[in-house]
Amino acid sequence: MKHLVAPSLLAANFLRLEEDLHTVNQSKADLFHVDVMDGDFVPNISFGFSIIRQIKSVAEKPLDVHLMISKPEMYLEDFKSSGADWLSVHYETCPHLHRTIQQIRKLGMKPGVVINPHNNVELLAGILPEVDYVLLMSVNPGYGGQQFIPSTYERIRTLAGMKKQLNPELLIEVDGGVDETNAKALVEAGADILVAGSSVFRSSQPAEAIARLKDPS
Repeated sequence: MKHLVAPSLLAANFLRLEEDLHTVNQSKADLFHVDVMDGDFVPNISFGFSIIRQIKSVAEKPLDVHLMISKPEMYLEDFKSSGADWLSVHYETCPHLHRTIQQIRKLGMKPGVVINPHNNVELLAGILPEVDYVLLMSVNPGYGGQQFIPSTYERIRTLAGMKKQLNPELLIEVDGGVDETNAKALVEAGADILVAGSSVFRSSQPAEAIARLKDPS
């Protein structure tokens, strides 16, 4: 499968968000990545339900919604009704992770689990058969524009080995510091989805930046 590209709207220009959405619609991107932050689990606050609904009204590609929030299980139906197509929750925030993943799937969304850079990916062995994708954070969550953590490559390779044994259909997503300088190496390590924010929306030509991530040299 050709890898997917998911521009992260956290880096978009909020004063011209609709324009940026149309740019992604017309590009080679596959998904919109939407980071939801609550100021508790991470030290920042971002999109709420009303904004996601507005994004969904314009987006022509699926919404990949990443919940960086405490107690995500309380809001799953709200994110579904707001337009989430894919929904991922952090390993670190879910004491009853299997139940939460099952509920996401029951609501008709693709369920994913996210893990922070300091946690070993082996912790996910028990949940891998239950999810459609794993999002590996390659920066510490909470802010865009951070520097990529190089140990991510080895974490991808480890997860790719687990994938072969536990869930061959699993997609491995990487988020944080992704740009055209590391895209090829990430895909070669085993990444299936590249999330990129600053490298897309801070480019003078975002569609071309997306095309370079889609076909890295």
